[in-house]
Amino acid sequence: MPFPFPAFKRKMLLGTIAAAALVAPLAAVAEAADFKFAGPLDAYTLDPHAVSNTLIFAVLANVYEPLVRRNAEQKLEPALATDWKQVDGTTWEFTLRQGVRFSNGNPFTADDVVFSLTRGQTGGIKANLNSIASVEKVDDYKIRFKTRAVNPILPNQITNWFIMDKEWAEANGAVQPGTANNTTETFANRNAMGTGPYAIKERDPGVKTVFATNPGWWDKKTGNIDNATFFVIPNPSTRVSALISGEVDMIDGVPPQDAERIDKTDGLRVQAGPDLRTIYIQPDVARDSLVFGSEKTRNPFKDLKVRQAMELAIDTGAIQKRIMRNYSVPVGLPIGHEVNGFDEALGAPVKPDLDKAKALMKEAGYENGFSVTLDCTNDRFMNDEATCLAVAASLARINIKVEPRAQTTSRWATQVNPPEYNTSLAMLGYSPATYDAHIFLTSIAASRDPKSGLGAFNIGGYSNPEVDRLIDAIGKETDQAKRTDLIKQAFKLIKTDVGFIPLHQLNILWGVKDNITVVQPADLAYPLRYFTVK
Repeated sequence: MPFPFPAFKRKMLLGTIAAAALVAPLAAVAEAADFKFAGPLDAYTLDPHAVSNTLIFAVLANVYEPLVRRNAEQKLEPALATDWKQVDGTTWEFTLRQGVRFSNGNPFTADDVVFSLTRGQTGGIKANLNSIASVEKVDDYKIRFKTRAVNPILPNQITNWFIMDKEWAEANGAVQPGTANNTTETFANRNAMGTGPYAIKERDPGVKTVFATNPGWWDKKTGNIDNATFFVIPNPSTRVSALISGEVDMIDGVPPQDAERIDKTDGLRVQAGPDLRTIYIQPDVARDSLVFGSEKTRNPFKDLKVRQAMELAIDTGAIQKRIMRNYSVPVGLPIGHEVNGFDEALGAPVKPDLDKAKALMKEAGYENGFSVTLDCTNDRFMNDEATCLAVAASLARINIKVEPRAQTTSRWATQVNPPEYNTSLAMLGYSPATYDAHIFLTSIAASRDPKSGLGAFNIGGYSNPEVDRLIDAIGKETDQAKRTDLIKQAFKLIKTDVGFIPLHQLNILWGVKDNITVVQPADLAYPLRYFTVK
């Protein structure tokens, strides 16, 4: 499904792949350059194993590296592993790259991989690594993973599993990862030690992060960025002003209402493209009453009719036009169009029907409604607070009195993230870094299981045993046609249950100086190694 762009956006449609293609010839003649960019919020931890968070991965991918990474066209390619093969149904063998050093000079070996797996499987990314049962060090540069069952897509699942220096972690008391809600810190929260193209030279949490070229990096950059400074500028107007005044070379999170202004400014452009991330509402269906709401003896969200009414009351088309200025696409599933497993029929947005919604509320015994707090962020993704307010207005039409509670991501995460799940109704966003639906299913739709990490970010406690069975089967299926059908079956059940109420799939909006060539991946990363300043 194509993304709608306003007519004035001819200049901005410098596609991601086209931009990537321009990088190499420019880099051949360009001198090393400094680069300044800004976004609405910070990576609230530098610990690569603390939490599965898109922005944290976006920042840390410049410093840490996985065994397998994605290139400018988002295709898999070797990183810290030079090759890999599936020896049998449950065994994957990876050959590690020799001669690689962490930016402190320590050599990279299989010991770091084994350590990073153990560490990661005790942290907030354990759901991403759930399929791995064990790892065997064959020698210093060869490892074998045993998976819990047949797993045909393991390389796709580990592109955001970053390898940490075992020696550095042990020396600095960072053997255990910090917590997903950021309440437990280790040395790795504010410091990083990776093998990537850049090292973190300076860190002022919530203000700025300074990246410096890692001169000992094993690979070659195709861009020419030598030093980069990422500034945190939460206020959208201030961020736009910083770009227009020349204080920064690029901004993330361009407000849709300012896109035309930037695009018409000499020397600037808006670069837009599809975002893997979808935004959805998730009610708490696990508790017997509302933690934040009027119903203290029962939980209205346990009633399917109430959830159906909510879905029918929210006009996603109006949100697209009035709030997002057409920089989003309404969607009927909590995964985006570019994600493997997306089904066009199931993914069609639900048409609003206020009369039917009111009838369902009456049938459920909630004709007079109830009150509830909707937990949202106000700095995490495009127009998040405005979308939150629009959802509240929509639900008011069926007498659900919603009090929006918009917070900074750092405060929101402490409240809503595991292990607290301290919310009755939340607006959430998710970007499946594997470009495959299975990671959404295991992390968010699976029944919560603290031991395995399944459902770790299932904020509302949705649970369907048949969905769990299908998730397990999807993880084992090697026939792609059968696997796709299993994914479709799982999402059909999820959609019928209305455990998640999808709103829209976002666009990525960057404001960029015309003399800068960038690559804009759909997974929201900032791959500085490809960026070029002319």
